[in-house]
Amino acid sequence: MPTSLSPAPILPALPPNPLGSYLKDRRTRLDPAAFGLSGRRRTPGLRREEVAQRANISSTWYTWLEQGRGGAPSADVLDRIASSLMLTDTEREHLFMLGLGRPPEVRYRPTEGVTPRLQRLLDTLEVSPALIKTATWEVVAWNRAAAIVLTDWGQEPPEQRNILRRIFCDPDVRAAQHDWDTLARFVVAAFRADAARAGAASEVAKLVDELCHRSPQFRELWQQHDVVNWGEGTKRLTHPTLGPIELEYSSFAVDGRPDLSMIVYNPVDPAVAARIRELIQPQPARSRARGTARPEQSSAESARPDAQPSVRQRN
Repeated sequence: MPTSLSPAPILPALPPNPLGSYLKDRRTRLDPAAFGLSGRRRTPGLRREEVAQRANISSTWYTWLEQGRGGAPSADVLDRIASSLMLTDTEREHLFMLGLGRPPEVRYRPTEGVTPRLQRLLDTLEVSPALIKTATWEVVAWNRAAAIVLTDWGQEPPEQRNILRRIFCDPDVRAAQHDWDTLARFVVAAFRADAARAGAASEVAKLVDELCHRSPQFRELWQQHDVVNWGEGTKRLTHPTLGPIELEYSSFAVDGRPDLSMIVYNPVDPAVAARIRELIQPQPARSRARGTARPEQSSAESARPDAQPSVRQRN
């Protein structure tokens, strides 16, 4: 007679002590030789006391954490353990989710650009102006549509590629807005929300102090403590060539870079898209006849050694 087979045991989706299991797994993957530790070892990786010493915490407490007896660690302790275990940003975030049920605070990282892959994504948006901004609203990447329709950021020195400075300190930008007062109120409230998440207190304080001195309107709005998310909405502006145009914008997080966000402006209808496309498409004959300079460039084109100056457009 056929015999019945016992079903294979079903492994739990998570171990009973997920934090401890994760700490042990990361610890055993480290090479002691990379830390100047020699000699034979019975088990792979660093010992518990070595991790604790690197993190400047009690070896007993660290052992309890691995065993699920240490209670809830503080964010500071988790940060030191993450450094001790040489965790990546993604691994560090996972450690915080296991230990505290929330991600760590955003680490502000000044940046001069983005990855080539992210720049290529921007460049695929032919008639949709798109840009990448930091938590302090520095523009670090943009596509050609943004350079033509909004602002030719490549013509600005890096320290001046700030959205708030443009809105509050550039009269041409102010004149191009359909409703500057509403825009100003919105961007200050959105910036305040971003600043609280930025982890860049000194950078934010310096920028706010500068804008408060340069713009009475900014100072008044900043004192109101309003906050909003960038989210989605509609932008209306008057372009020097296109005339009045309307764009729908959406804000997206950049995976793996919580300090960055991408803003995409889509034409509200095919007619606006067609007008933008006609302006963006190169027209060598007309350019030569008028003696114009090279068209506005994306951040990738502007960064090339052979990049030439471009005609600046106001947003």
